[in-house]
Amino acid sequence: MATAAATSAAEPEAESKAGPKAEGEEEEVKAARTRRKVLSRPVTAATYKTIGPQWDPQEEGVSESDGDDEEFAMASSAESSPGEYEWEYDEEEEKNQLEIERLEEQLSINVYDYNCHVDLIRLLRLEGELTKVRMARQKMSEIFPLTEELWLEWLHDEISMAQDGLDRERVYDLFEKAVKDYICPNIWLEYGQYSVGGIGQKGGLEKVRSVFERALSSVGLHMTKGLAIWEAYREFESAIVEATRPIAGFLSPFDREQTFDSQLEKVHSLFRRQLAIPLYDMEATFAEYEEWSEDPIPESVIQNYNKALQQLEKYKPYEEALLQAEAPRLAEYQAYIDFEMKMGDPARVQLIFERALVENCLVPDLWIRYSQYLDRQLKVKDLVLSVHNRAVRNCPWTVALWSRYLLAMERHGVDHQAISVTFEKALNAGFIQATDYVEIWQAYLDYLRRRVDFKQDSSKELEELRAMFTRALEYLKQEVEERFNESGDPSCMIMQNWARIEARLCNNMQKARELWDSIMTKGNAKYANMWLEYYNLERAHGDTQHCRKALHRAVQCTSDYPEHVCEVLLTMERTEGTLEDWDIAVQKTETRLARVNEQRMKAAEKEAALAQQEEEKAEQRKRSRAEKKALKKRRKTRGADKHRADEDEEKEWGDDEEEPSSKRRRVENSIPPSGETRDAEVEIGPAERHATVDVDPPSKQKEKAASLKRDVPKVPHDSSKDSITVFVSNLPYSMAEPDAKLRPLFEACGEVAEIRPIFSNRGDFRGYCYVEFKDEKSALQALELDRKTVEGRPMFVSPCVDKSKNPDFKVFRYSTALEKHKLFVSGLPFSCTKEELEDICKAHGTVKDLRLVTNRAGKPKGLAYVEYENESQASQAVMKMDGMTIRENVIKVAISNPPQRKVPEKPEARKAPGGPMVPRQIYGARGKGRTQLSLLPRALQRPSAAQAENGPAPSPAVPTAAATEAPKMSNADFAKLLLRK
Repeated sequence: MATAAATSAAEPEAESKAGPKAEGEEEEVKAARTRRKVLSRPVTAATYKTIGPQWDPQEEGVSESDGDDEEFAMASSAESSPGEYEWEYDEEEEKNQLEIERLEEQLSINVYDYNCHVDLIRLLRLEGELTKVRMARQKMSEIFPLTEELWLEWLHDEISMAQDGLDRERVYDLFEKAVKDYICPNIWLEYGQYSVGGIGQKGGLEKVRSVFERALSSVGLHMTKGLAIWEAYREFESAIVEATRPIAGFLSPFDREQTFDSQLEKVHSLFRRQLAIPLYDMEATFAEYEEWSEDPIPESVIQNYNKALQQLEKYKPYEEALLQAEAPRLAEYQAYIDFEMKMGDPARVQLIFERALVENCLVPDLWIRYSQYLDRQLKVKDLVLSVHNRAVRNCPWTVALWSRYLLAMERHGVDHQAISVTFEKALNAGFIQATDYVEIWQAYLDYLRRRVDFKQDSSKELEELRAMFTRALEYLKQEVEERFNESGDPSCMIMQNWARIEARLCNNMQKARELWDSIMTKGNAKYANMWLEYYNLERAHGDTQHCRKALHRAVQCTSDYPEHVCEVLLTMERTEGTLEDWDIAVQKTETRLARVNEQRMKAAEKEAALAQQEEEKAEQRKRSRAEKKALKKRRKTRGADKHRADEDEEKEWGDDEEEPSSKRRRVENSIPPSGETRDAEVEIGPAERHATVDVDPPSKQKEKAASLKRDVPKVPHDSSKDSITVFVSNLPYSMAEPDAKLRPLFEACGEVAEIRPIFSNRGDFRGYCYVEFKDEKSALQALELDRKTVEGRPMFVSPCVDKSKNPDFKVFRYSTALEKHKLFVSGLPFSCTKEELEDICKAHGTVKDLRLVTNRAGKPKGLAYVEYENESQASQAVMKMDGMTIRENVIKVAISNPPQRKVPEKPEARKAPGGPMVPRQIYGARGKGRTQLSLLPRALQRPSAAQAENGPAPSPAVPTAAATEAPKMSNADFAKLLLRK
């Protein structure tokens, strides 16, 4: 839907500018002339019918055919007229009928499939099923707002079929619906032209003027499209002047002056109003006014005109930015909105919001900002509620829009029945998170609570509130938990609110206690804050006996902060309890804390045992590696001794055969390649040749290799050129001539200055290189080549950053936050291709991007990310594709919400003196990389190296409960913990 809206809205943006004429100005002039003719014909005809035969239209140069209503109707509906086609029942028609049945069946299953509605309307219109087309369009318009293109097509069809006054009224109603969806200057223009056709009917003239005035209030300030509305309205009034000019001869002088002058004043008024508004091509309008007016233009009009020209210069940068950018131009519209809000003109702010929403109708944040502005600034009921209604129709999956809509309806006093209907629509909107349903239920329950008069013991509103609380709990349990496999309300916030209302507002502690019992049975009994919330409720509205009972249960059940719960119980008994109550409380708290300490000791011992096992395994792995290394060294030494013995044996027998090639290469490299070398070889015999060669020992050979390694020139890189350089990695090591292979690939992004591949000391390619461009734009474009396959491996292209200066720099191409329009698919067969998966996903919506996750070698990992056009399609795909079987593999599909990427902490931050100390429970008692032990008894600890050097380790002490007991916390400490949550 966003694509269609953007297409329909983007085409008229390129209007003529002030100054040099734009390319399409000639077409605009022709269209304006055609408009004048279309507007003048019905006006002339209606005047002729009104006056009668006293006036001959042919004398004024107007033929009778010019006023023919039928010709006007044909001109209005020329685009949609089907022409003379002969429909035959052939294979194509049968195929269309089958497709129509399939689409109707699909809509019966999912009525929110936008593309299915569009395809069904297109096929029905092609088949000539006019009645079914009308019904299909009606159903679609009830669910979705229609684009300008869809509305114009529908209007043209209805205009071509309209025959009598009743049909004309139906078309008027259709126009009224059309202008409410989006701001559409073309629809307003069609509306004005069509209303001109009914000028001969009763009240027709007032109807035309009313339509044009509303059009001006809606789009008259539009700098690029408002000009057409002003011109059409002005041409209509000018046609009235021309039509009434012949009538003046039949009227008395007084009536003639009154009628003619009043009509002329209306045209003057339109000129003056238009010239006071900043619009493109204002100069041409001013010149036209000077030519048309018989009197000099008043000075006040000229001043307003000059003031509008000055305003036009302020708006031009924003309008030109829109003309130069590509749809949907959200950033440009946001900047324009900020400017208009600083200017403070509510009409212009509303207009720029409407213009932005034509192309960005699926952006919930834009709707939220628009509705928030209307709620706080204008506060006009009809306007505010209309925008909220359109917002939820465009983005029904966004719970924030529904919540704001309910609040706006309550704020403006909408009937309770209408608010309830809106809430039911919200429940069927198809939210994509379980928490969204909890939020919408809370918003509606808050509204119902505000309707109740709690001074009465019982009322209809109170019973409805209690019934809705019950329904909410059942709905979350049956609908939400089954769909999302989670409750969405783990803390039972809805039930807590109900309990507080019963206790505080209804004085019904019995019901509140029942609700808190249910809350505790849902897995919340282990949390101290839940018990203390219940305890505070009992303290405020219950009695001491139930407070004591709640704290006794809390002492037995709490597992996160049992010490604090015990302290609260003892504090209450110290101030309010008897000696018997105190003794019971002390006994229970001591027993509970002793059990807690015992459990902690067992957990510590278990963790210590696991740590010891890990250390033993590590020692075993270390010994195994050492043994393998020693064995490898012995084998290498034995081979060298055997080689040396073979050489000695050859020398002993005086073998004169040619020496091995490897040895010959070493000898040749040690002798300079000159003529003296050949002379020396003639003088030295083969037997003496072995005696004169010096073979360096292994230690000297290592030194030579190290010197050669130092002498290898490193690839230079200037860090000042990082902005025009990219780093390319994960290339095949077997790539021959990387420069020649990669240059054509990167030259498509811009002029390449240099490619610097990295080689090892032996001359082997190491799989990465630097690519330097002439300008920064080419380097940024080269980043788009990331993950492109080169010789069977995905090539990684990343910005060139000096990590010595930016140690925290990390590049991760894809978002790690929640993306409601993107799906994460797992469990795919490794043989599944991108095209195959895309065909499956296309059945549930428009796929914008699809990415198969691969390893560094380019092999698939059975995972994929699928990006849809909007959140609604993604939520539908989750429901349809989750659990689907592909080649005997059951896949899992969920909304993309990757876990937070952990940033490793710098070790120097923990070691630096005076720096922030890292708690031991984060990395464990032995630091990062070791066991996560936090309570290792000293009896199991080994003496450190420092202890061994300084003296014998201290004798192990037997751990006691006091040694491992956590420090007691005060009420203030526990309050800080709760506030930190």
